[in-house]
Amino acid sequence: MTDSAPGRIGRDFYDSSDYFESADLVDHESAFQRYRVAKVLEIHEPEPGDRVVDLGCGWGTFDFALADRVGEIVGVDFSERSIDLCREQLEAQPRTNVRFLCADAGETGLEGSSFDVALAADLFEHLYPDDSQRVAREAFRLLKPGGRFVTWTPHRGHILEILKNRDIILQRDVSHVDYKSMSTMKRLMTEAGFQVERAYYAESHLPLLRTVERMTQNFVPILRRRIAVLGQKPGDSPRAA
Repeated sequence: MTDSAPGRIGRDFYDSSDYFESADLVDHESAFQRYRVAKVLEIHEPEPGDRVVDLGCGWGTFDFALADRVGEIVGVDFSERSIDLCREQLEAQPRTNVRFLCADAGETGLEGSSFDVALAADLFEHLYPDDSQRVAREAFRLLKPGGRFVTWTPHRGHILEILKNRDIILQRDVSHVDYKSMSTMKRLMTEAGFQVERAYYAESHLPLLRTVERMTQNFVPILRRRIAVLGQKPGDSPRAA
């Protein structure tokens, strides 16, 4: 994303910090990463043959998880460190239908109207408002008519996020520069041109907390862990036609 303004966390932060070194995040088979993949695919699962673009691909988790399920997947991240990590994994686990691109998720340079699905899992909390708008518009540009934009982001009002942002028990994540509310995510979708197809809160990966959240999140805001919103680009997809 743009990182020229003083005080903004941008590309340099991700390339020079230890952001990409967390063991739970590097390991695609960790409990947390398996949870992420499962819950994001509950929002919308791409079909065999789909072309998928993964915006803010980070560790390449979704790219490798979907490699055997889709026609092609392109992981995009503006961090050279992220893309280097993903390409190293790709050398160790070759996939002919997976590639990685170091580019701004708001201006990828990829061909427009060429993807069936766009993913943005745990991306929007890292984006300033202007960049969020750019990414939503770019997802719309990249998708074919009828294509779907899958988004997944933490809910700031959850008790764990409240504690983290006060450095109580858990440490604040300084890279989470702008948490979005449910209404903000839906507005980003509609202003970019999408129709909101699904929008709901999802529970945590922690077993006991997950059970409590599932039972109470409809009426207890501090137990709404994740925001899931699915947008669809208007028009008939070639498959539907």
